Amino acid sequence: MDATKSTLIGTIALGMWATLALFTALSGDVPPFQLVAMAFTLGSLMALAKWLWRGERVLERLRQPVGAWALGVFGLFGYHFFYFLALRQAPALQANLLNYLWPLLIVLFSALLPGHRLLARHVMGGLMGLAGAVLLVGGGGAVAFEPAHALGYASAVVCAVIWAAYSVANRRYAHVPTDAVGGFCAATALLALICHLAFESTVVPRGGEWLAILGLGLGPVGAAFFAWDHGVKHGDVRALGILAYAVPLMSTGLLIAFGRAQADGTVAAACALIIGGALLGTGNVFRRQNPSSRH
Repeated sequence: MDATKSTLIGTIALGMWATLALFTALSGDVPPFQLVAMAFTLGSLMALAKWLWRGERVLERLRQPVGAWALGVFGLFGYHFFYFLALRQAPALQANLLNYLWPLLIVLFSALLPGHRLLARHVMGGLMGLAGAVLLVGGGGAVAFEPAHALGYASAVVCAVIWAAYSVANRRYAHVPTDAVGGFCAATALLALICHLAFESTVVPRGGEWLAILGLGLGPVGAAFFAWDHGVKHGDVRALGILAYAVPLMSTGLLIAFGRAQADGTVAAACALIIGGALLGTGNVFRRQNPSSRH
């Protein structure tokens, strides 16, 4: 499979992550770590079902390099741990704005990969996307950062760095099959359960909340990580980083469609910046190219 098709597979994850806010809102009062534990359990069960269906040996699928395991669990659990810590220690608006540094960081970190060159259009596209995300998440108003919430802000930056580092460093383990993400999901679910038991009170979902949690486990906190793993390993990681700024835009669109947010001029301006940045930064990534011109 060529890099263009792999990049397109990676964008599937972005579409799934756009549903995260909606499904989370529909999941009711289930606390964060409990929700992560339940959703990642479903993600790992998807991989397990595939292995059993195809008659594969589960232990062999889990027998991957220690470094791949460390990176996978570091990325999946580390990101969510610091994200929820940021939300506990800082206002959600500021925490989410800082968290959305990760797409730009992916673009910058990609310059460290062999054969990759960071061009001005990549940086400009990433900055335009960031500006669009700031408008969208910040609602177009001034956003104040209070020193009292410094720990929360730092945690939000850490989770952004973790996800960007995980996404780019995954290229080193391109030989590790994407199915291995099922094992990483299982480990993340276990660690999230430990955090839930230590810091939260269990809430039993009711009615449609179960469907929302099922949606999370099958989509944005399940299959999305398999698609992202394939995309960043075999596709154009810079393009994926820039295109990732479409996530808050698509997420807002879904919230508007379901009556949980309103459209206004800020959304339109953010849309223009994000789409413009994506067109500038990705350039001709999705056109048929010679192998020597892809980087």
